[in-house]
Amino acid sequence: MKVYFIGAGPGASDLITLRGANLLGRASMVLYAGSLVPTDMLQHCRPDAELIDTAKLDLEQQQACYVRAQATDCDVARLHSGDPAIYGATAEQMRRLDALGIEYEVVPGVSSFTAAAAAIKAELTRPEVSQTIILTRVSGRASAVPESEAIARLAAHRSTMCIFLSGPHLKKIVTDLRLHYPADTPVALVYRASWPEQRAYQGTLGSVLKETKRKDWNLTTMLLVGAALGRDVQTESSLYSRDFTHIFRVMKKKKQKATA
Repeated sequence: MKVYFIGAGPGASDLITLRGANLLGRASMVLYAGSLVPTDMLQHCRPDAELIDTAKLDLEQQQACYVRAQATDCDVARLHSGDPAIYGATAEQMRRLDALGIEYEVVPGVSSFTAAAAAIKAELTRPEVSQTIILTRVSGRASAVPESEAIARLAAHRSTMCIFLSGPHLKKIVTDLRLHYPADTPVALVYRASWPEQRAYQGTLGSVLKETKRKDWNLTTMLLVGAALGRDVQTESSLYSRDFTHIFRVMKKKKQKATA
């Protein structure tokens, strides 16, 4: 038997990868977090699959499911929202599978930060503006953020930042960001990117607290901030410039000279 940690993507059932969907269609047992993975995603499962919502299960209870599957030699699909590599709580599961001698594989998925960028039609990197993206979150009851990675410190880079689960902490986040970013820095809030109830706000660090209500953004909200989000940014990459040559594209004059 084998366990597949599958990135379910940000929410929309058709944003799972083909590999992930195919593995879902083969697994006899499917574990998924019902609080984060929409039930529409389960349409990819085989009709007779055992579906287990892990939202109410602790780690030992989830481990028991793996042991039971091992006893019957059936494959398990473990669905994680977004990509399993980011805030997926997969490492502790893998350690237990290693101890049990159970083989596993990780199938990447579309992260909610890229889905949020798509929702507002934004490119997170711009030439000469920002070539760095910082993915982070604030400390919560389940997982603490090291002090060296506090938002107030990371903001000093003034790169593009994507802050997960930011809704309940919006006021504190904006206060920390304002230590380094100017008030007119573009900011966006995206609630449940790619879900049917998706909604988005776009404004600036100086306006976001005045123009939004905390209760509207409490859960599963991504905050994007940085100068690269600005619609007025005019810088362009040289990659597709007619004067930029590389091994796949040679300037016409050079081509003509070569054939003369």
